[in-house]
Amino acid sequence: MSDETSTTATAPSAVTTAAGDQDTDSSTTLNKPHIRWSDSYTKAHDAIQSLSSILPSVPPSLSSSETPAACLLRDTETAAQISKLLRQPDSGAGDDNLCRWLYDTFQSNEPELHLVVLRFLPVIAGVYLSKVNLHKPLAGFEAVLLALYAHETSSRNSQSITVNIPDLSHSSIYHETNKAAKNSATELNLAVISPTLEPYGTVRSMKRGRIVGVALELYYAKIPQIPVESKLEFCEFCRIWSSGQVGQDNDDLKRRIHLPWELLQPILRILGHCLMGHRKDEKLYESAIGAIGCLYERALHDLNTKAMLATGSLLQLVKLATECEDVDYTEITETNTISL
Repeated sequence: MSDETSTTATAPSAVTTAAGDQDTDSSTTLNKPHIRWSDSYTKAHDAIQSLSSILPSVPPSLSSSETPAACLLRDTETAAQISKLLRQPDSGAGDDNLCRWLYDTFQSNEPELHLVVLRFLPVIAGVYLSKVNLHKPLAGFEAVLLALYAHETSSRNSQSITVNIPDLSHSSIYHETNKAAKNSATELNLAVISPTLEPYGTVRSMKRGRIVGVALELYYAKIPQIPVESKLEFCEFCRIWSSGQVGQDNDDLKRRIHLPWELLQPILRILGHCLMGHRKDEKLYESAIGAIGCLYERALHDLNTKAMLATGSLLQLVKLATECEDVDYTEITETNTISL
């Protein structure tokens, strides 16, 4: 009798234990993190869906991709459609849906979507600067440029960008000297690459070059991640800006523009990258050389000594690189002259 009681008593315990194990498994299953789309994916997917209502066609692979923002950045078919719309005679107005899409996409604060917008900056800046003197409404382009400018202003915390230039008056750490060490904190030879940024809510003619120049500085900061096709478009507009050449379907884009140093400086940095950073891409290399040559001729025409020095230096680098390639250091020359 006692054995039965014991058995009966232990049975509920076993059942309770088993039930407890099931509850534990159930709670463990419920507490497991479910696979869900991240905010980045959602924002990129929403951007593609919005873009599909603007472009004639959007490849289905963009929406189905696990990395939609990266696919959108690299998709040449979609990029060609966007570039074509941005070059239209009526593009850039305040009611331009594509400009509104670019603005909203950049305001999403997603780094990958920032790259998507920056990928089209050469066309935006190129068409905008070519049209600005035609007195056409370009509020759409200006909204995108101001968004880029405001982002860079916030990132820099309104500080200027400077570099410390070596000064021969300071003693080298590798040599002994009897001179007293100078206070490097107060005697640094600083050069300002980009002055302090001021917030702007509108694009005024006197500040236009600065706003576009800062947007190009942001483009340059991200240039290793920008597709080559975007850089080729940049080189194309550099030739247009400097000489008004290069065939275009839209005559409004065949216009030389004013090139202040605040605009020319980031242009030359970008071209320097195209020249020396992508030597394997022969098409980009040759396009960069052509753009620099046009800018050099423009500097000669304008008697702009600072631009002449900068563009001439880049052309000299091209010449030196070409000469180094032509030298065969394994070749033994026959001569009776001994060079010491």
